[in-house]
Amino acid sequence: MATRTSLLKIKEDTMSVVINTNYAATVAANNLASSNSMLQKSLNRLSSGSKIVTPADDAGGLAVSMKLAAAATRQGAINTNIGNAVSFLQTQDAAAKVAGKVLERMGELATLYGDVTKSASDKSNYTTEFTALQSELTSIQNETFNGISLFNASASLDVVVSDGGETVSMTAKTLTSINSQAITAGTAIKTAIETVATVRANNGAEQSRLGFAAELVTVNKANLEAANSRIIDVDVAAESTQLARWNILVQAGTSMLAQANQSAQSALKLLQG
Repeated sequence: MATRTSLLKIKEDTMSVVINTNYAATVAANNLASSNSMLQKSLNRLSSGSKIVTPADDAGGLAVSMKLAAAATRQGAINTNIGNAVSFLQTQDAAAKVAGKVLERMGELATLYGDVTKSASDKSNYTTEFTALQSELTSIQNETFNGISLFNASASLDVVVSDGGETVSMTAKTLTSINSQAITAGTAIKTAIETVATVRANNGAEQSRLGFAAELVTVNKANLEAANSRIIDVDVAAESTQLARWNILVQAGTSMLAQANQSAQSALKLLQG
């Protein structure tokens, strides 16, 4: 008998019709608010292309993303600096190449000067050109790249090639001066040519090393950007699916809230009766 009474009580509570409290509408409103919030978040992600629209979305991920992005930016700057260093070396090599040609011509003039069939006037002409070429060598020795001397025997240049601070040292180079040498100084000219050859060889070795360093920096930068992308970039396909889901739930929630709000109308019908 007690069990039957309890069942009747539960049935009465279930069948209660009230006006002041609409629990169904409250639940529907809460669900609608939650679905609408997720819909707005999904819209923000798709419109921005980022999974982290606000720090609250992924605080830890945002911190890691910022560090990865900064590291990738630094790698890009390092790559730029390496490129500028290579340009410096290429300009230096071009100047050394011209200096080598000048010295070759000076050596030729020195040989021609020693021809016993040449008159004093002929030798004077050779000397005139020889002196002019000496001045050209001095001009090449004083060449600069963005204000930095191409040939400075007292200073080497260090190029940073990694985010850890590793450097590649570009050795100090100079062209042997033969301004004080006479046209008959054939041995001095040969020595100067050997010096230029060594300068170009060292230059080529440094260009080769910087080329490999630049390749590594490029790979590092790409991988840092890829790692950052996995944290920050939104998966458009997956997020579009979520957008459709939340959109449907918002529409369903709106409809159910309307239905829940209409449930109180049954109380009026009872009063009208």
